[in-house]
Amino acid sequence: MAVAEEDRLYKIGEVCKVAEVQPYVLRYWETEFPPLAPNKSGGGQRLYTRHEIDIILRIKQLLYSEGFTIAGAKKRLEIEMASPAPAASEPPAQSKNSDKALGDVKRELTAILRILDE
Repeated sequence: MAVAEEDRLYKIGEVCKVAEVQPYVLRYWETEFPPLAPNKSGGGQRLYTRHEIDIILRIKQLLYSEGFTIAGAKKRLEIEMASPAPAASEPPAQSKNSDKALGDVKRELTAILRILDE
């Protein structure tokens, strides 16, 4: 019986390869980021879910790419995990406002072009 991708558990070595970090980094992050709490096998091997790998990749992005401190990344991650993701079918409100603003600009530019053509 095949295990669904989201149900599969990954060993720390596999996660380190995916995230391109050392095992001690993951163990440290576990102490700093409460949402990162892998299960352990009977032998003490850390077993990560796909969701935890996504969290690890986000932590890495916050720390290494966006320049957050551990404290700042912890706060940002808490905020992101507390707010629900926007529905894919509904564009964000900012996008609706942007569309309206772009439409207004387009109409104004068209009016200016008409004046210049006269």
